[in-house]
Amino acid sequence: MATRITAAMQALSRFGELAWFKLPEEYNNVYDYHQVPYMGWRYTSPPTGIAQYIENAVREVPTELEWDLDRSRKNWVLLPSRILREAQRLDSPAFADVVHSINIHDQEFCLKALSDFEQIILHLQQIPVPES
Repeated sequence: MATRITAAMQALSRFGELAWFKLPEEYNNVYDYHQVPYMGWRYTSPPTGIAQYIENAVREVPTELEWDLDRSRKNWVLLPSRILREAQRLDSPAFADVVHSINIHDQEFCLKALSDFEQIILHLQQIPVPES
């Protein structure tokens, strides 16, 4: 997991200085299941247009699932669209319940999301950094 965290942080750091970052564990060793990935972060001072640039870059990746970059709050969150649809919004009390339910009841979805997530991070590591 440390490798996934490092890769994600390095990919995002290419576009600005990170002030905060979170990526839950991909596997729950206690309960023995994969967990759906989602990544939250905040830039110290996001460059103009970088959010749209990252959002467009995510859309360029051929993924099995649909993904969203939610920028409605101070921290940006990249997550499978299904989570937002089912929880209705990030600050909803249902958010944690939706994630937990998917983790327990839909391992196929979790594995697809993990595979997609790796492809998204790889793409973010490789695309050119826009000039300021």
